[in-house]
Amino acid sequence: MVQLKSPREIDIMYAGGQILYATHEAVRAAVKPGVSTMDLDRVAEDFIRSHAGATPSFKGLYNFPASICASINEEIVHGIPNTKRVLRDGDIISVDIGVFFGGMHTDSARTWPVGTVDADSARLLQVTADSLEAGIAQCVVGNHVGDIGAAVEAVVVKGRMTVVRELVGHGVGFQMHEEPQVPNHGKPKRGAKLVPGLTLAIEPMVNLGTASTRTLADKWTVVTGDGKRSAHFEHTVAITVDGPRVVTRP
Repeated sequence: MVQLKSPREIDIMYAGGQILYATHEAVRAAVKPGVSTMDLDRVAEDFIRSHAGATPSFKGLYNFPASICASINEEIVHGIPNTKRVLRDGDIISVDIGVFFGGMHTDSARTWPVGTVDADSARLLQVTADSLEAGIAQCVVGNHVGDIGAAVEAVVVKGRMTVVRELVGHGVGFQMHEEPQVPNHGKPKRGAKLVPGLTLAIEPMVNLGTASTRTLADKWTVVTGDGKRSAHFEHTVAITVDGPRVVTRP
């Protein structure tokens, strides 16, 4: 069931989203060669909990053991932080974080370079970030979920990359995962209609190579089928009569 949010509830999500934005900035400052993914998890959890009433949305969700998902290189999503996973110069790392504040969830992800990365990795990050912005631009009243996916995929195809199809964005707010699903591919004017009060987590996951995926033995970490790199960018967006309101950035 789609759960619409009142203007007041969207304001609360914005307040939580600003904590989430600042958490990402704190994690970004800690990303460097020699740092473990567990180090990044501690930075995020400590920062979130330093704000009265804020807690990590992911910790314990579906029994997930950490506060962030930290996915390196060919890992697409859901990487579990670990003291033995240490960043190296040239890596890319996708960090997905959720914040629960004021009874509402917000969700966002970013992918960062570690030190100096190769040209293909830099282009992957740019194409993925651009595809997210294209999707957000479609978040206007009267459009459909398919308009978002079509816009995302158009940018990715132009960049000669592929969209992950098995994983999708989603509604978010009262719960971390709500209806409707938001695929990163689709056809305009198809799918759920965008109406005021709808809040969506739009999250392109883009691969340098094939779109195929597989899940590792930990039953969480999803990786590319061909071992090539993947990037993940995400924002929580509210549909309003004045256009898209991105609550997870200033």
